[in-house]
Amino acid sequence: MEHNYSEKWKKRGDRTGLIRNALIKSMGYTDADIEKPFIGIINTWAETNPGHVHFRQLSEAIKRGVWAAGGFPMEVNTLSICEVFFDLSSLIYRNLLSITTEELIARHPFDGIVLIGGCDKNIPAHLMAAASANKPTIYLPGGAMLPGSYKGQTLACGTDSFYLYNRYTSGEISLEEMIKHEGCLYGSAGACPIMGTANTCQTVVEALGLALPGSASSLGVSAEKLRSCEETGRQIVKLVEDDVKFLDIFNEKSLENAIRVLMAAGGSTNLIIHLTAIAKRAGIDLKLSDFEKISKETPVLVNVKPHGVSTVGTGFHDAGGVESLMKVLEGSLNTDCLTVTGKTVGENLKDADLPYDNDIIRPLNNPLEEQGGIAVLYGNLAPKGAVIKRSAASKHLLKHKGPAKVFESLEECQKYLLDENSDVTEDMVIVLRGFGPVGAPGMPENGNHMPLPPKLNRMGVKDFVRITDARMSGGCFGTQVLHVAPESAVGGPLAAVRDGDIIHLDVENNLIEVELTDEQIAERLKDFKPKTHPDIKRGFVRNFIDNVTQADEGCDLKYMQYEED
Repeated sequence: MEHNYSEKWKKRGDRTGLIRNALIKSMGYTDADIEKPFIGIINTWAETNPGHVHFRQLSEAIKRGVWAAGGFPMEVNTLSICEVFFDLSSLIYRNLLSITTEELIARHPFDGIVLIGGCDKNIPAHLMAAASANKPTIYLPGGAMLPGSYKGQTLACGTDSFYLYNRYTSGEISLEEMIKHEGCLYGSAGACPIMGTANTCQTVVEALGLALPGSASSLGVSAEKLRSCEETGRQIVKLVEDDVKFLDIFNEKSLENAIRVLMAAGGSTNLIIHLTAIAKRAGIDLKLSDFEKISKETPVLVNVKPHGVSTVGTGFHDAGGVESLMKVLEGSLNTDCLTVTGKTVGENLKDADLPYDNDIIRPLNNPLEEQGGIAVLYGNLAPKGAVIKRSAASKHLLKHKGPAKVFESLEECQKYLLDENSDVTEDMVIVLRGFGPVGAPGMPENGNHMPLPPKLNRMGVKDFVRITDARMSGGCFGTQVLHVAPESAVGGPLAAVRDGDIIHLDVENNLIEVELTDEQIAERLKDFKPKTHPDIKRGFVRNFIDNVTQADEGCDLKYMQYEED
């Protein structure tokens, strides 16, 4: 379907044009304004999203830049997604936001688009939409939070909350002490200040060339962010003038750059799903093996939580941010890729500085890890693949063999792990299944919620192996095999595992398997019935269940993916 643009929409001398232009004037605008290119600013501000609650101010700064460059800014709001505020997995609503955003871009008379987002489902949803709509587009990353502080100790939301909860369940601190920490885990509005999914998304959008250099890691509540907003407003008008569209920037080569930066940053496993979905919207067949190849070649260089010591908007940004990280990686990047500056990656990096702090952004000869932060696994438990965040796992568990303990209820799993009298041992492999895209529905971040057993914690055991067809927060840590595909709810082999089955994990050899033959797995599954959710009869959630793809395909809706004419 042909998209809407302002010149076609205005229809000067036509009755429809008369009404349309009269309605613009009813808002106090003039003929001079109407003659300018229309710039859509798609904002995800909401009071149910602490990561986006400062976006009104950012939008006003973008408008300043658009006006200054000769454009006519028009702001529209759409769905805002914060994982914490939804009672179902917010991955479901990533797809809904992508649909609404695509329609806003395509059907409004916008000549260019500025997308504002910061949290982990909003950015990929916007990029999925922008890939499908393909107009001149710039992303404005909403920026990182300030870290918090409690009694002189720097705290960073999700990552430190997991440590805090382990201390509470082990009896090291009281409920009252834990509550005192609550106001100290988050220092301001913005994306959680770790290299969780939100800041990984912001890092990746700059690495793709879709955000201005230096804009991804700056603090959301800073003068620097506001200046970046104004520059973004100016630059979108230039992209409209030069007719540089989204797919002129987003392609196989820029994706390779983004994945390399993702691996070097030790970023979130959720980006595997998100980048796959965005790529498929653009007609690019991105595979798990593509991630694994780049990960094998790319060391982890960014020393921030959850795998490191610092935070994004302070330590990483002050060390040079994404631009300096890309300068370190320059020799392995596709430097001929076009970016929203109108220049190539190589031209942008020509005058970029190397990191100012070689402990926070490491040189290639002194990495945190020799290989990228994420590994892809295959085997008879995951014929279509699974992932593990190697940089946040325990090294001694990356090769492990142990008996399975299987759960199909998160509540039962938690009860077992927290029970002082349970028979849990450190060599067990805890399996939580039924929480994939269809099963949950929506593939929630249940990897976060399998706590360290207090009795093991007191023995000095700080980690254990977990396997699930769900996801985990980018701020989480531990030896967790995730995104098992196909999921158990549709008959994947994970559904065949029983208590006591021996499971092998070998990350170096990309292996996850159970000591069962194919025939034994098939025999156990012969009477399997897929999960259908008969209680969910209508609405978008029903639509999601009936149409969602598996994790290795991006968990998009089948009918939204690109198809050749």
